[in-house]
Amino acid sequence: MRVQAGSRKVGAAEEGGCTMNSRIRRLTVALAATALSATLLHLGTGLTPAPWLTWLAPLPVLVLAHHVGARTAFLAASAAWLGGETAMWGYFLDTVRIPPPMVVSLIVGSALLFGLVVLASRALVLKGRPLTAAAVVPAAWVAVEYAFSVLSPNGAWWSMAYTQADVLPVLQTVSVTGPWGVTFLVLGVPAAVAAFSAPRAGGRLRVAVTAAIVLTLAVGYGAWRLRPPYGEGSDGNGSGGDGSGSEKVALLAADRNGSVPVASAEGRALLGRYTARIPDLAARGARVVVMPEKVFVADDATLPVLAVPLARLAADHHVDIIAGLILKRSDGLRNAAVDFPADGSRPVEYFKHHLIPGLESEFQPGDRKAFVPGSGLRWGIAICFDLDLPGLVRDYRRSGATAIFVPAWDFDRDRWLHGRMAVTRGVETGLTVARAARNGDLVVSDANGRIRTEAHSADAPFVSALTALPTRSAETPYTRFGDWFAWACALLLLLALASLARVRAAAGARRAPAAPPRRDLQDRDRAAQPG
Repeated sequence: MRVQAGSRKVGAAEEGGCTMNSRIRRLTVALAATALSATLLHLGTGLTPAPWLTWLAPLPVLVLAHHVGARTAFLAASAAWLGGETAMWGYFLDTVRIPPPMVVSLIVGSALLFGLVVLASRALVLKGRPLTAAAVVPAAWVAVEYAFSVLSPNGAWWSMAYTQADVLPVLQTVSVTGPWGVTFLVLGVPAAVAAFSAPRAGGRLRVAVTAAIVLTLAVGYGAWRLRPPYGEGSDGNGSGGDGSGSEKVALLAADRNGSVPVASAEGRALLGRYTARIPDLAARGARVVVMPEKVFVADDATLPVLAVPLARLAADHHVDIIAGLILKRSDGLRNAAVDFPADGSRPVEYFKHHLIPGLESEFQPGDRKAFVPGSGLRWGIAICFDLDLPGLVRDYRRSGATAIFVPAWDFDRDRWLHGRMAVTRGVETGLTVARAARNGDLVVSDANGRIRTEAHSADAPFVSALTALPTRSAETPYTRFGDWFAWACALLLLLALASLARVRAAAGARRAPAAPPRRDLQDRDRAAQPG
């Protein structure tokens, strides 16, 4: 008996040790998956993302979710997202000066939402819906991004789509779906891999085939859209073999920390340095010269200090000059871009439509589009943050614009991201974007997102970039139909959640205990039995 009792104690101890080791092993795996996803998100998103890492970033926590409990899956996914966004805290708080409560809501709230999305995918796999589980992750995140773009004054700034701005075959998807289609691809592929590899998941073949078809169609469409002769063949109008015309655009910028009153000694000197460089750009074929945003400050009394020399230069050298400045008017401050026409006609004023929350609260927004005179509505004008929201660029394209000229002012650390957001707007709507930024990049891109020229404003005291304007533009489904894909994803999300609710309700009904037999029926049955 004592031997048996001792054996039982040893067996219990060994069983307890195995249980403890199993728990430690599961915890180690969960922590490793969380850390790996967080690291990949840190490297694959943010201000300077590595685009191929973006596709891998969610995979570790998505795979983990199908092997652990609901609580662990939620915590791992939320922690991974939160860890991946650590680099953005300083940018939001110190650079663009978003109020701390809004930053906490954005970063922590998005982490919690990502955790809930992963939970929904896990639940659908457990209920035998692997294809829906794979689709719900990208569909839900597209719905979140779109809701943020509509409800937030920051527009479509917060989207995973921009991580793929340099991957041109993938980027072409935005011409059909807007940025939402690229987000769907980037999250849909790892979600499909996770659903395919989930234990006891049926329908694996259906998941794999569907994911392969969607990815092939997207990349195939991108390759088709990038094919010659669309961007590279001659169009018979004297353009070059690369699709460029005879008209050129020049970007000209000098870095400064602020805006300078144009009538001050410093302002006059800076204006002189700008005007000294414009004749050479015109001699090299520039048809339009674009200067950065808010270079000068002027009111109605001091505006002639800027307008007279620029108007004279424009007329003498047959070049439009677009200057960014702060205009003090009786109705308030305006963030303006003023075009001084090549034909010497009246200057055209454009006032920035979309103002940066907090940083530009003292400015009055504009409400009208503006075009370069003599371009026949071909060349539109916008300012910096205007291109963070797709709607205005889409309106320009619908009005007939084939190119848009953009004075801009970045924060240097966000120069790649902000410049590529403008490139994405051009691909969405099929037009050329020429963006001249101080503390940022000078970029001209065509309707496919090809970079025609690029320079960093910090490379020299004055930086210029000159390139031929592409003669081609493109009609795009996104220009015509807008955010149809985001609404389709919202509908898909609702259907997925409804499917999950129905499955759970049916499972609950099957688990419900059978109702006990009624007493009156039992008495009747006993009475009917033979004595």
